[in-house]
Amino acid sequence: MTDPQLAVTSPVGLIAGGGVLPFAVADVLLARGIAPVFFALKGVCDPALVARFKHHWVPIGQLGRLKTLMRNEHCRDLVFIGTLVRPALSEIRLDWGTLRAMRHILSAFRGGDDHLLTGIGRIFEQDGFRLLGIKDVAPDLLMPAGSLTRAQPDAIAEADIAKGLDVLRALSPFDIGQATVVIDGHVVGVEDIEGTDGLLARVVHLREQGRIRAKYGRGVLVKAPKSGQDLRFDMPTLGPQTIARAAAAGLAGIAIVAGNTIVAEPQQMVEAADAAGLFVTGLPA
Repeated sequence: MTDPQLAVTSPVGLIAGGGVLPFAVADVLLARGIAPVFFALKGVCDPALVARFKHHWVPIGQLGRLKTLMRNEHCRDLVFIGTLVRPALSEIRLDWGTLRAMRHILSAFRGGDDHLLTGIGRIFEQDGFRLLGIKDVAPDLLMPAGSLTRAQPDAIAEADIAKGLDVLRALSPFDIGQATVVIDGHVVGVEDIEGTDGLLARVVHLREQGRIRAKYGRGVLVKAPKSGQDLRFDMPTLGPQTIARAAAAGLAGIAIVAGNTIVAEPQQMVEAADAAGLFVTGLPA
């Protein structure tokens, strides 16, 4: 739920990476009467999709330029949104604003992705900006509780879901990943730097090698945020592509935490899941 005490101020600055999610958020903002302004990360954000919105292109690492543009656009409230591969420091084109914050940036890089994102967010907050999350600006994009599909998890799948949640809770302090695959009580993979797509691709490969002998239509992809994770920056996401990869991996379905997972294309996702015979269910937070 959105914090009733938090009044989102227009315009909202969207620091936008890749994928369709930044544009889904922008459409929700427009429907709420709030103007979005894109600060599109150069080489990452989709040029074709961003063209219909007010936008500025910003190279990764140009913090000084980015802050100047946001102030000129009167954007106090900001949202980090979209996919972004963690850059190497050597790949970042630095400006003076970045160099002045270098001590804080280096500290942010010494940790997992959640530590990095929270650290970068803190740099903006110290300059008077306010960092918001999907719950604040576009709560309609969050996964609801309960099953969305015709297929439902059976008792075996429910047991796999419970085990998957236990695994993610145990790994949470190590900032490793937000997903695992459990098949008939066996943990066959955990998300790492490759992300959920890479995890599901590994399951496909293991099946092809004969390392997984369970029949197709068994097993669950379980996704949940890490404990203490700053959900303004790195909330788990789900979409039609995940459905296609889960089907290719021979799974029975997907279980994700309701209210803490983004579904950017819900209709397409449900249609794809129903066509593949997979269940998609939202778990109590």
